[in-house]
Amino acid sequence: MSVVDLIMPKMGESIMEATVLKWHKQPGDAVKMDETVLEIATDKVDSEVPSTAAGTIVEILFKENDVVPIGTVIARIQSGDGAVTPAPQQAAAPLAQAAPAVTAAPVATAAPVVSGTTGGNRFYSPLVLNIAAKEGIGMTELENIPGTGNEGRVTKKDILTYVSNRGAAPAVIAAPAPAAATVAAPVATTPAPATTNPGGNVEIVEMDRMRKLIAEHMVRSKSTSPHVTSFTECDVTNLVQWRDKNKNAFLKQYGEKITFTPIFIEAIVNCIKKFPMINSSIDGDRIIIKKDINIGMATALPSGNLIVPVIKNAEVKNLLGIVKDVNGLANAARINKLKVDDTQGGTFTLTNVGTFGSLMGTPIINQPQVAILAVGSIKKRPMVLETPQGDVIAIRQMMYLSLSYDHRIVDGSLGASFLTAVANELEAFDPNRSI
Repeated sequence: MSVVDLIMPKMGESIMEATVLKWHKQPGDAVKMDETVLEIATDKVDSEVPSTAAGTIVEILFKENDVVPIGTVIARIQSGDGAVTPAPQQAAAPLAQAAPAVTAAPVATAAPVVSGTTGGNRFYSPLVLNIAAKEGIGMTELENIPGTGNEGRVTKKDILTYVSNRGAAPAVIAAPAPAAATVAAPVATTPAPATTNPGGNVEIVEMDRMRKLIAEHMVRSKSTSPHVTSFTECDVTNLVQWRDKNKNAFLKQYGEKITFTPIFIEAIVNCIKKFPMINSSIDGDRIIIKKDINIGMATALPSGNLIVPVIKNAEVKNLLGIVKDVNGLANAARINKLKVDDTQGGTFTLTNVGTFGSLMGTPIINQPQVAILAVGSIKKRPMVLETPQGDVIAIRQMMYLSLSYDHRIVDGSLGASFLTAVANELEAFDPNRSI
């Protein structure tokens, strides 16, 4: 018999850790190959982790609600036949020593919980950000904390050491050096906002787990990428008229409803082929240009949170193939049946703010991508049209587009050119196109 380590699986390029939601097995329980051992959650999706061997669970290394880096051993399985004596007490002992103010003690020994340094900015794990928030440490102060992790990253041990010394600093230096106490005073008052009483007639609602993860993901994105947003508008009258004319026939022929989203994705893919730098990511000083075009589409969950399932290899699919993927992923999201793989590998993201009635938006980049396109609601407006007989005013179906991009590698000329190309692609939609 041999012991097999169960590893926290890698669940996407930008996902560095996951939260243990529920253990389905305990030490001493038998487990089959591919049988669910536990449920985990990331800022993208909840998922189940199957067993990689048949045997008996002999050790569980993390508790529920612990945050665990990918690649970390989370449990051990004794494979083969025969009874095995479980060791739950030995497994639980390290967990019992965890400081109650910290989310997950085992993370302290795992340095690779954050991504590499890019463009002078450091990534911070949600655990480090949570500790910083609880201790009232702002991003400016966090940037100045020395890191002992790979490439100078701040680990949990680093920030806890800093917090400990930070709290003791005024007592040590106040007497001999009053001036130093003056410098330290603003730091001492920083935690105040975390305990401020809102007062008045208010209702306080705790963020749910996914909202916390989304918030951390958005903060990291804004601190990582210098965001620039460009805007344009396009006349989608031909597109709207084609869909109105063909949607019933499309449903009857293919058994699929056709929305505007697949048509937008088709146009985006065609333009990415012309501007491949939009379909890239940054790794230190290197630009990684992706050959596969995997389009993420922001989708609302029943809870109101957003998730981004991914249409894989959209560059090789026709409109019908994209329609099937869009409908399948959207339906799975609505009933919370998305798989981990459904949210992995995105290279560019589309978000339809028009679904909620907005004319336009300034979306936040979905890391580690470098651009995201927002489409607004389609509205009828009077527009000036040029005709051989002269200019005329006509009622047209108009839509605003906005592109947020990472200015480290996407310059204004490239961002604006790509955005204009998408608008031109939509305006040139063939109203006589067959289904």
